[in-house]
Amino acid sequence: MRLNILAFATGVLWLQMQPELPLWWPWALGAGVLFLPLLFSSAQSPAQSPVLLQGPSPARRSGWPARVLAMLACGALGFAWAGWRADLRLADDLAAEWERQDVEVVGVITTLPQDFSHGTRFEFALESTLTAAAIVPPRIMLSWYQGRRDDSPERLVVLPGERWRFTVRLKRPHGNANPGGFDYEAWLLEHNIRATGYIRANPPLRLSEMVWQPGYMIERLRYKVRASFAEILPAERYPWAGILVALTIGDQKAIQGDLWTTFNRTGTTHLMSISGLHVTMVAAIFGWLVNFGWRRVPRLALRLPAQKAGLLAACVAALFYALIAGFAVPAQRTLYMLLVAALAMLSGRIVAPSRTLLLALLVVLLFDPWAVLAAGFWLSFGAVGALLYIGSAQIGQARGWRQRLQAWGVVQWAATLASLPVLLLVFQQFSLVSPLANALAIPVISFIVTPLALLGAILPSWPILALAHGVMDWLMVFLNWASSWPVWQAPAPPLWAALAAALGVAVCLLPRGMPGRLLGVALMIPALFWPVEKPAEGEAWINVLDVGQGLAAVVRTREHTLIYDPGPLYSAESDAGQRVVVPYLRMLGISRVDMLMVTHRDSDHSGGMASVQSALAVGELRSSVKELGGERCIAGQRWVWDGVIFEVLHPAAEAYAVNLKSNHISCVLRVTAGGKRMLLTADIEAPDEAELLARYPNDLAADVLLVPHHGSKTSSTAAFLTAVAAPAAIIPVGYRSRFGHPKAEVVARYEALATSLWRTDRDGAVEVRLAASGIKLSAWRQAHRHYWFGR
Repeated sequence: MRLNILAFATGVLWLQMQPELPLWWPWALGAGVLFLPLLFSSAQSPAQSPVLLQGPSPARRSGWPARVLAMLACGALGFAWAGWRADLRLADDLAAEWERQDVEVVGVITTLPQDFSHGTRFEFALESTLTAAAIVPPRIMLSWYQGRRDDSPERLVVLPGERWRFTVRLKRPHGNANPGGFDYEAWLLEHNIRATGYIRANPPLRLSEMVWQPGYMIERLRYKVRASFAEILPAERYPWAGILVALTIGDQKAIQGDLWTTFNRTGTTHLMSISGLHVTMVAAIFGWLVNFGWRRVPRLALRLPAQKAGLLAACVAALFYALIAGFAVPAQRTLYMLLVAALAMLSGRIVAPSRTLLLALLVVLLFDPWAVLAAGFWLSFGAVGALLYIGSAQIGQARGWRQRLQAWGVVQWAATLASLPVLLLVFQQFSLVSPLANALAIPVISFIVTPLALLGAILPSWPILALAHGVMDWLMVFLNWASSWPVWQAPAPPLWAALAAALGVAVCLLPRGMPGRLLGVALMIPALFWPVEKPAEGEAWINVLDVGQGLAAVVRTREHTLIYDPGPLYSAESDAGQRVVVPYLRMLGISRVDMLMVTHRDSDHSGGMASVQSALAVGELRSSVKELGGERCIAGQRWVWDGVIFEVLHPAAEAYAVNLKSNHISCVLRVTAGGKRMLLTADIEAPDEAELLARYPNDLAADVLLVPHHGSKTSSTAAFLTAVAAPAAIIPVGYRSRFGHPKAEVVARYEALATSLWRTDRDGAVEVRLAASGIKLSAWRQAHRHYWFGR
């Protein structure tokens, strides 16, 4: 059965790796059903030979073809199951003609609203569409922008379970597509959110205070717990209050953004969410209490044994806590494992722990075949699998404090080592202090802070929550100290290297004395020391990243890195530097930037600067903004890195003496490698293009042009485009830009010159490679396509 479940999971994973949704998944279903009888025949073990030395019996040897075919059938069923679910979900789409059109809808707020600097964001379940002919998906994500003007009314508070009537503008699911970036479109698909948008100024109307359905009631309860914590522990005085909220109801967004840096560097991120250990602890406490009380009521004990009553209570408590905690994958995995173990105990059967884990895996994938796309899925099941793996080799129980301490150290070593391949593949970093940090943080968080936080949710009172916060205060001193330790950072290894590292982990965790354990270390070396791909001497690689409405580009030579604008500020809580630029450079194994060039003041170009400077070592800052410090961009500046020529063409020095609009003093950079040129123009407008034409007559030709001002009608004049004569041009633009970029007349000018146009909203990040041998352009969405892109 174990191999069959793993085969089913492999089929699910294979489907999620497809660039297009296969039309032949029903054939896979048919093949799986055809060979399904072999699954049951292979599950029946043939009689064992009475003499162990004789080896496998002829019946067992002859049964291997059936077992192989059963595994293939399960793999086909997994592929077909995931394909069928994807087909159904993608069918709920928003027609392109209804994007950015006013639509009046009625529905219910289904999840915890999340406040941000200018409003609130929440998921919304549609009950009806009042706009004639409009077809809207049943579940959407809405942002309600309020309070952006001084004369605006007080922000309205929305609660889970309320029914509202809104006028909304929607767009199809779309996210930034970048190397090393978060796949927002995959996340939306997994959560069945088939459109996103915002609420229009037409007066919204609350139609009902509460829709009494179980899911909405749970979300309202979660909201009340969060509100009570915020009232008892104001964030201004209690900086760790958000951690208590996350440990109680699974709302990780309650944790301040800068704290995640500490948790990442100490390898304790997994503790700041509802882990399997927390669910198990809650189940054990409730099970013991019911067992204890049940034994003291003879009439109850005669009807149902106290052990079984306690077991049922533990399952109910685990289910309730998992629901209150947001039902994340670690909570699901633990809940299903408890349910399988409980069913086995109630039926008098013994189920191996590994089989219990794999049955939980099967149930998770049946409910959510997209779970395999999340790093948390692999970390959760991988860590538990590693613990079961080392536990199977141990005989007896540890006695005495030395043996118990040694056993605890082995557990930490196994869990840390098991997470290594996933962390290197997904996050490109690994905390060296993680075993030490977790050795202290796990018992403190799991057995002190979390129980106190849960008690504070049941009995809201300052002493309980203040005590929990005080313990966190002490723990954070230790974690802040531990975060100063070095972190192993390496470029993202290829998939085969990560798989080899996983095999190496299994070999390293073999019992002491087993031969070949050093082979495990050798298998892990490629993932730990995978070399970063670099341009050759005299070559330049320029990546125009997909940051939405804004600009961020990275220029790399053999030994140097330049950031040309760090991207936009999305909100007070996030920016492109944090979400896009830093993850991209971390994927490449780059921790130091030689130059950060901030072209001008506008927040869609400079908003990510603080995040870049806090996460990376920046050698030199150059900009047109005096307040930022560093050296000013001045036409005529020139330097050479690794045989690649960099030239600043704009603005002239005298431009700073005039009070100009910030766009007019944008830093224009030309990169020349192997005789090939790319011109990066930021947000210059028509007057600035005229200045460039006058300053560099007959010397503006380039092979690739970064389109000025996102394709605005104020830029890309015919004279400028003719002088540059670039065969290829890249437009950095957001999907369905609210400014209407790029303008149709501007696109027409490029098309009239037969310029090949690349767009970040359509193509994702665009990479340009300049070399003497030629120019190569590639788009992330085409090179790494998934079936949900643009769907």
